[in-house]
Amino acid sequence: MARMSPIFRRSDRRTETKAPADHLVTLIRKPGCHLCDDAQEVIEKVCADLGVPWEGKDITEDEELHRQYWEQIPVVLVDGAQHTFWRVNEERLRKALAG
Repeated sequence: MARMSPIFRRSDRRTETKAPADHLVTLIRKPGCHLCDDAQEVIEKVCADLGVPWEGKDITEDEELHRQYWEQIPVVLVDGAQHTFWRVNEERLRKALAG
């Protein structure tokens, strides 16, 4: 069987390696959510340790985020892809960001 030219191969994001600072963590949360507060603590710690930028988004201010995630709050995205929801596992997040 002939091999496919590298020009036509899709990149496999699971095998791509990025420096931690090239990632972006997004915490989707809502006010008054104790699980969101817990998630933020983990994200702040891991991102500070690894030098990864992070941002917070409030589902009460974004209709699309509310529609997509309202049952899963808090939701953590890594580079725009859903990483986890409800509880953030520090080791798993660290592994995803470290390469």
